[in-house]
Amino acid sequence: MALNYIWTGFFLVGFIAALAQWLFLGDSEIFKRIIDGTFSSAKMAVMDIALPLAGVMTLWLGIMNVGEKAGAIKLFARVIAPFFSRIFPGVPKDHPANGHMVMNFSANMLGLDNAATPFGLKAMESLQSLNPSKDEASDAQIMFLVIQTSGLTIIPLAIMAQRAILGAANPADIFIPTLIATYCSTMTGIIAVSLRQRINLLHPAVFGWIGGLTALIGLLVWYFTVFLDKAQIQLVSVVAANLILFSVIAAFMVGALAKKVNVFEAFIEGAKGGIETSLRIIPYLVGMLVAISVVRNSGILGWIVSGFAWIFTALGLPTDFVGALPTALMKPLSGSGSRAMMIDAMTTYGVDSFVGRLASILQGAADTTFYIIALYFGSVGIRKSRYAIGYGLLADLAGVIGAIFVAYLFFG
Repeated sequence: MALNYIWTGFFLVGFIAALAQWLFLGDSEIFKRIIDGTFSSAKMAVMDIALPLAGVMTLWLGIMNVGEKAGAIKLFARVIAPFFSRIFPGVPKDHPANGHMVMNFSANMLGLDNAATPFGLKAMESLQSLNPSKDEASDAQIMFLVIQTSGLTIIPLAIMAQRAILGAANPADIFIPTLIATYCSTMTGIIAVSLRQRINLLHPAVFGWIGGLTALIGLLVWYFTVFLDKAQIQLVSVVAANLILFSVIAAFMVGALAKKVNVFEAFIEGAKGGIETSLRIIPYLVGMLVAISVVRNSGILGWIVSGFAWIFTALGLPTDFVGALPTALMKPLSGSGSRAMMIDAMTTYGVDSFVGRLASILQGAADTTFYIIALYFGSVGIRKSRYAIGYGLLADLAGVIGAIFVAYLFFG
């Protein structure tokens, strides 16, 4: 419902702003610029984004299906199961909810959204069977939702694909920065909810995971800041990101062959969803990009960015990141809306500009908090979300701060 008001508001506020500029500033070209912008944005959404995206998504969905057949999800499930069993103390170890949650998180981390959502809905249904108050979220359901909204993804497939079709010199250069940013949001959410629910963070399994991952990320950032200059950081990032991605592809294929999977047939099976996915997002892309075009050409978006720039200047902070903030502001409300904001930032400032890269990192740093809570809680009839929204937004904020930090580290 929030997206409905936001989308409609884009047009109405844009119209009021354009009318004011015509009446009080004498700008007789304002309406022409807005209408021309709507046609241009609609064409770009279909011809320059959705259709080229079909090829990239066809490739990667096929590869991801090979990984699924190779048992990648089950492998991730076995690795992270000891950790998740400790942060969900109210869920019995032999309860089906554990398996569903682990499978959901594993699929999300691999960027397999189509597989992750069914697992997630099933996990919420299983957790609801343990919930004594059926219309109020349980502690376990809140922890599950906050981790969901933090958007932990190892491979930001859709973002790299979008950068590729917009002509990025190296679409994967945001891979490691996005991984660090989404780590910040996820760890913040887990720790905050654990403190609220009085979960023992010092248990060896929990402390080992959180401490180990934090140390790894910290050492990575320390090494980059102390021993490398900006050019070297970008070079290492590019080499490491592409090496890791290609290694994942090779590992998927080796694993599939070891399981006697017909690798090519598995690839074709998954690849069939590429065109379907691209066609499915066309209405959303057209709707959001046209609405954003109205806001931009009417001057509203520029005023918002200028307002943020004025605030950060007054605080003595740098302002070259504010052009990417609309993506961060839209992300908790709508995935399609924030994707459109990301695309708008990349096309306006340049796909390889600082703002373009930061918008990409922000897109992958967290997930759509309000949509996820509405989807998962709504699926089991929960009306009282308790503190789920607040802690989900706290995780989002940590992701935004982390994204800005790593963007300056890698590309600033």
